[in-house]
Amino acid sequence: QVQLVESGGGLVQPGGSLRLSCAASGISFSTYVLGWYRQAPGKQHELVAGIRTLGRTNYEDSVKGRFTISRDNAKNTVHLQMNSLKPEDTAVYYCNAKGVVGDYWGQGTQVTVSS
Repeated sequence: QVQLVESGGGLVQPGGSLRLSCAASGISFSTYVLGWYRQAPGKQHELVAGIRTLGRTNYEDSVKGRFTISRDNAKNTVHLQMNSLKPEDTAVYYCNAKGVVGDYWGQGTQVTVSS
């Protein structure tokens, strides 16, 4: 059974930081492309950051220079370090793992940036 479990969301003031983590089980983790997506109320689901199997990363323009995605294949975990957070970063953040044999999602974790 495949599971992706996110953690690390919460309420933070503008300018603050959060680190999201996603622990995977039931998949050959190192062979999957990993991503963090988000969905804010009334907005489309969007890719925030992705990391390929060999570590190449890509970011949505609005988070470049503020967010960093990383993966730890030994621990089957992907992280999203979010710095200089802005109110417009408020959303539910989802972890995604895409492979040859499957496309899996976590349950989501709420990130709220507000003073």
